[in-house]
Amino acid sequence: MNLRSGLLNLPNLLTLARVAAIPLLVILLLSDSRQASFWAAALFGVAAATDFIDGWLARKWGVVTVLGKFLDPLADKLIVMAALIMLIPLDRVPAWAVFLLLAREIVVTGLRSIASSEGIVIDASDLGKVKTIYQMVAISGLLLHYDYYWFFGVRSELLHVNMHNFGMFFFSVALVLTLWSGFDYLYKFFRVIAR
Repeated sequence: MNLRSGLLNLPNLLTLARVAAIPLLVILLLSDSRQASFWAAALFGVAAATDFIDGWLARKWGVVTVLGKFLDPLADKLIVMAALIMLIPLDRVPAWAVFLLLAREIVVTGLRSIASSEGIVIDASDLGKVKTIYQMVAISGLLLHYDYYWFFGVRSELLHVNMHNFGMFFFSVALVLTLWSGFDYLYKFFRVIAR
């Protein structure tokens, strides 16, 4: 299968759509308005959903490609990085925490490349997958940022939710899981290399 035919399947096109959404996300986050925040969160939510859909479709249809395996995690990292970096000047997330998240991603990607060049495959752990879910939920909450009221319960009572606090809770858990999964990956890498 050549590169072009490997690219032109629905899972890979969904992945590329996620990358194409990044400039629009950045433009929306140039404003701190409630409407821009809502649309940025909606765009990010759709992108996060395609992350799960494209992998599921690729496996179901048997169109898992080398290019797709490369593009999918790259698209995830790019959209997460874009959202987090744009949230810093809006004062919705601390810069030091974003640095730790991004540093972990760079270190793990670098180690994965080194291992791959030696013919060693270190699979993503379940911990890393859980970390990704928490990150996506956290970023969605931080993008929404403002207070929202939701209908709750059988009597449809209004539930007041501060989305910034909601996002920061999940962001704190995601930060712990990110560092934990990073150290877990380092441990696996050095254990495999030491053999």
